[in-house]
Amino acid sequence: MKIEILTLFPGMFEGPFGESIIKRALEKGLAEIAIHDLRKWGEGERRNVDDRPYGGGPGMILRVDIVDAALKDLRKKNSRVILLDATGERYTQKKARALSELDHIILIAGHYEGVDHRVHEHLADEVISIGDFVLTGGEIAAMAIADSVVRLLPGVLGKDESSVEESHMEEGYLEYPQYTRPEEYKGLSVPEILLSGDHKKINEWKKKGSGR
Repeated sequence: MKIEILTLFPGMFEGPFGESIIKRALEKGLAEIAIHDLRKWGEGERRNVDDRPYGGGPGMILRVDIVDAALKDLRKKNSRVILLDATGERYTQKKARALSELDHIILIAGHYEGVDHRVHEHLADEVISIGDFVLTGGEIAAMAIADSVVRLLPGVLGKDESSVEESHMEEGYLEYPQYTRPEEYKGLSVPEILLSGDHKKINEWKKKGSGR
């Protein structure tokens, strides 16, 4: 899988993909992530990518022609173009699973006051929001989506990092409480059922704790 991210702030991505599971996935060639500075397609000497909104209002709006020029260079027949915007569909684990089955994803990280709505209507295949809160831009949302998708790719997680019993893998499913040593700490004890060795009862306890 290849994930390409269009952003005005490529430097924001230098750390998140260079550690842990995502780093290993990239090193193994199980995924590829490419970060593109939208100003590469900007206009004039200053590589302008935005302008004031028609009808007035605060802030600056990313221009449709700039985004379109970038997509013309990056988009392929099998690409899925996703705009990250507060007005989009709420992102879920189910959506992450669906995206993990694609070969090529292009994430557009909006910034400033917003993106020309013609990008929503005519250029993006879908619009996604990661929650009902406001971020400075779509970069953090792009990181979250890339992380949640890459970790689902075959071969990325080892047996100790399996996604089979993770929260949200099923509707209403949250991962059950987990404990490790010490067995007792400052008067706080591990549930006796987990120490019983009765696997049937332990599995029943886990199901109850997960909401299954």
